[in-house]
Amino acid sequence: MSAFNIGIDTGGTYTDAVVMDTRERKMLASAKALTTRGDLSLGVLEALQRVLAASRGQLDPQQIGLVSLSTTLATNALVEGKGSAIAVILLGFDDTMLERTELKTALPAAKVLRIAGGHQYDGSELAALDETSLLAELEVLADSVEAYAVAGVYSVRNASHERRVQALIQQHTGCPVTASCDLSEALNGPRRALTAAFNARIIAMIVALIHAVQTALQAHGILAPLMVVKGDGSLATAAAVMEKPIETILSGPAASVIGANFISGLKDFIISDIGGTTTDVAIVCKGWPALNEKGARVGLHRTMVKAIDMRTIGLGGDSEVAVDPQGKVSLQANRVVPVSLIGARWPSVAKALQTALSQGMGLGIATLFLLRPEGFDPSQDPSDLTKAEKSLLAALGEEPLPWTQVVSSVSDRRRVLRFVERGLVQLAGFTPSDAAHVLGRQAQWSKEVAELACLMIGRSYGKISYNEAKREAECQAFAQEIFEVMVAKSVHVLLESLAGCSFAVNDPLVSLVARGHSRLNHLQVSLQPSLPLVAVGGPAPVFYGEVGQRLGVETLIPTGSEVANAIGAAMGLIRVQAVVSVGLREQGGFTLHHGSEPLIFIDASQALAEAERLARQAAEIKAQQMAGQVLETKLQIERLDIPGLSGDLGLISASLTAECLARPLGA
Repeated sequence: MSAFNIGIDTGGTYTDAVVMDTRERKMLASAKALTTRGDLSLGVLEALQRVLAASRGQLDPQQIGLVSLSTTLATNALVEGKGSAIAVILLGFDDTMLERTELKTALPAAKVLRIAGGHQYDGSELAALDETSLLAELEVLADSVEAYAVAGVYSVRNASHERRVQALIQQHTGCPVTASCDLSEALNGPRRALTAAFNARIIAMIVALIHAVQTALQAHGILAPLMVVKGDGSLATAAAVMEKPIETILSGPAASVIGANFISGLKDFIISDIGGTTTDVAIVCKGWPALNEKGARVGLHRTMVKAIDMRTIGLGGDSEVAVDPQGKVSLQANRVVPVSLIGARWPSVAKALQTALSQGMGLGIATLFLLRPEGFDPSQDPSDLTKAEKSLLAALGEEPLPWTQVVSSVSDRRRVLRFVERGLVQLAGFTPSDAAHVLGRQAQWSKEVAELACLMIGRSYGKISYNEAKREAECQAFAQEIFEVMVAKSVHVLLESLAGCSFAVNDPLVSLVARGHSRLNHLQVSLQPSLPLVAVGGPAPVFYGEVGQRLGVETLIPTGSEVANAIGAAMGLIRVQAVVSVGLREQGGFTLHHGSEPLIFIDASQALAEAERLARQAAEIKAQQMAGQVLETKLQIERLDIPGLSGDLGLISASLTAECLARPLGA
């Protein structure tokens, strides 16, 4: 066994790295660097350099047995509606099935094509595959699509049509293609289609991240295998994840749960992982979070990705602050770069704010800035940009420019928002992290810039007067109002997770507790968790002391909580499943489905025995393909039988699931 593992977590704001001593089971060193959206390798390399420097003299690259990565990029991108331009090819889908995919609402920009083909429940052909129509459509889509997804009716019973379409698309376009049968063994075709579409949308992003990590490791002479945390908390090889990046949905939160379990020493607790973009809440019992067998959610849409049972909302330290015309403060689901962060790096930001403040007009919009992601390469910009879009984009660089200096028309505004959606441009503005700087609860960035932005937004919405004697107190009050909204929303999602149900936003009792009050007329109200609260993530110390007070429990923020994701990544295990099903045939005998051509058996017991063998074999092969040393393989059987018949005589159907637990080789 090698002595050390490295864990890396790439989030929306920071990239964290830790070195874990696997023999002593403790953290040797940790480090943070800003995530560089334009070139992810820069942030990864900086975090890696810092953590290796912090552990200098205590290890060398040859002692590193494993490097493991977790990330919130996939979750954040799908929540924020970002990713590659995609087309979804549906084989044999009728109008009802198309509607059930929810593609229109989940991915409104996706091109959706229906082609004749697909299979029936028993694996026989539903209709011949219309290759001619497919090739004609590929000609039309050639310049507008970056990745494809294909889903066929009952492809888990027979994948031949999906495989043929996948091969044709790769042959004629060279683009990555996701086949839905590779993502789930479940029969639900519409949801498989949606899952495949999400996967196609984020392939380029996750591949870029993995390449960035590999580049950073090579630069330091680290030859250890690279693994990635999946949404169920287990590890997979980097190569496997590049084909199925959708499995990294909730990767970061899953790693944080594993990390929180490790650093807190608790087996039963509720964890809240708050980052820049999202807050993720899960219940942990007996040391491992429950899995959501229905599939992880992306926003309002459920996928077929097995992941920890977690509530995720678009709420973090970098959420955009909004104020409506009536003066009500809210926090938007989208992430913006905190203005105090860019102000700490570029003095021009403070100067621009001071100039706008002195002019006294459009103060709210004047707090917004635009910049290209750090490390961006103009030569990598999409080829489908119009001349006007290219001209507007050329005006932007890594140094922030005021929104008002870039956007001078409605058309400019639309172009910029499209750039932001595609990740070509970052929007900076006022966030809860900035409000925390005003209140003195955070101090790592520019307090001056945070106060200027707070003043300008406050004045634009009538929150702060022009009376200089009241300026500081009113700024503090406005920042505190933002802080209160952040805490109340955090308490609300924790209460929902603890209760296992959703509450209306205006539920009087829940709202009372969330706002920190305990009395409603003549009713004394308290809602107290029966589990300890563990909070992790960078913003946790800022907000969760107050969150715990309102819930009536002490918040445990363990040492290392700010890098819990990276710790969880470093200490993970491989966990894979394989499913084989057996069903009664109308003609007599049994059909065994195992991902390839169906097998036919006359005897039920023989079919079940072969199904068990194939399930165990498939699970262990998967684990070995992921460079794992098998620790144990468990089998679970769900079966339906005719009542009153003994043994296997009454078998109607059975589903056999083999789960293999393995340790990464070298760990």
